[in-house]
Amino acid sequence: MCRMTTSPNPRLDAVLRQACERIEPAEARLLLAHALGKPVAWLYAHADDGIDDSAVQDFTVLVELRAAGEPVAYLTGRRGFWTLELEVNADTLIPRPETELLVELALSRLPAGMSVRVADLGTGSGAIALAIAKERPQAKVIATDASEGALAVALRNASLNRVANVEFRHGSWFAPLVGERFELIASNPPYIAEGDPHLQQGDLRFEPATALSSGRDGLDDIREIVAGAGEHLIAGGWLLLEHGFDQGALIRSLLETVGFVEVTTEVDLEGRDRVTLGRWP
Repeated sequence: MCRMTTSPNPRLDAVLRQACERIEPAEARLLLAHALGKPVAWLYAHADDGIDDSAVQDFTVLVELRAAGEPVAYLTGRRGFWTLELEVNADTLIPRPETELLVELALSRLPAGMSVRVADLGTGSGAIALAIAKERPQAKVIATDASEGALAVALRNASLNRVANVEFRHGSWFAPLVGERFELIASNPPYIAEGDPHLQQGDLRFEPATALSSGRDGLDDIREIVAGAGEHLIAGGWLLLEHGFDQGALIRSLLETVGFVEVTTEVDLEGRDRVTLGRWP
């Protein structure tokens, strides 16, 4: 473990400077703010303040864990997504900014002020369900997940963000939705191929494998969702799926084969295929 300044009341900027030799500066600031229980902006106005030894020790542990690869979101227990502040832990996938495209596309198909039913399959931390529900307070959103641990986090996030129009149900994909239909179904399912080397890199090493990979080509869960979606969509309802950058054509084919129309793939800010969607006739 690296040694950081432990003399009486070391200056904040000195402690931060030492940490930046181990991890990225932006990450160091997030972790120091977390250790101090302060917002990041506070650090800039208090750079010459002294920090007590207990806070330095807490911060040192966080820096070491991050240097070993532990995701910052798991170390702080928080991640921002859309307009939400979300709790995250090892039971949940860490919400990514690119998933906000899925939320944008969903909202564009859900007129404001209308009472509609929306399903979020594999909700994890609840990010997608809560973002949609917050923007469409008259909608009824039902979010499913096979992980009881993830659902517990999602429930806390609903309370944390004061979103009341979401119901969380335990079960795999459509299993908790027997006999129900929706105007829109959204999902960010596992889509990485088993054995993909990326699973052993970066934050992915620490995230739940069941939320990341799905079969030899990564599409097993997406095939299951596509096959069952027609039984749970109203006529004219939409299915939206997030996926990998090289999977758009395959998923468009899956949707068209089972009868979806107006099938298209939307790209993220980097110009990569990110979300494929289609309308049930």
